[in-house]
Amino acid sequence: MFELNLDVNGEAHAIDVDPDTPLIYVLRNHLKLTGPKLGCGQEQCGACVVLVDGEATNSCVRAASEFESAKIVTIEGLAEGGELSPVQQAFRDEGAAQCGYCTSGIIVATTALLNQNAQPSEADIHEALHDHLCRCGSHRRVLTAIGRLTAEGA
Repeated sequence: MFELNLDVNGEAHAIDVDPDTPLIYVLRNHLKLTGPKLGCGQEQCGACVVLVDGEATNSCVRAASEFESAKIVTIEGLAEGGELSPVQQAFRDEGAAQCGYCTSGIIVATTALLNQNAQPSEADIHEALHDHLCRCGSHRRVLTAIGRLTAEGA
C-alpha cells in the first residue's frame, strides 16, 4: 500500500491503495463515485470511461498510479452547481438511456468529443462512440441527443 494522490472532479484525494489497483476500483470503492461502471473489465465496452486531461479514457484496466499527475473527471464531475451539463441534459431530454449501465461512459465520451470538436461529422461521432456497447438499443436516441447538441452549438 502507498498513498496515491489523485485529482478527481476538481478535488485532491490522498488514498492508501496498492498502486496496481485499477482506477475504476479507486473511483468506485474509495471515492464512492459510482457513475463509471465495470462492464467487461477488458477495455471493450466503454462503461468505465472517464475524462483524463480532457480525453475519454477507460478506467477498468489501467493502474490508478498512472493517473497521479492527471485531472480526472467522472460523470459526477460534469454537472456544475447542481445543473446538468449540456450533454447530460440532452441525453435526459432525448431519453437516451434504457438500463443506464453504459450511459455514463457514452456521456463522458460525447463530452470529450464535443470539447474537441463542437461540430463533429457523423463519422466523427461514430468514431468517438465506436467502442461503447449498449445492449438495450439506445443508439438512435444517443445519436439524436448528440445531433441536438451539435445543432445548438453546445
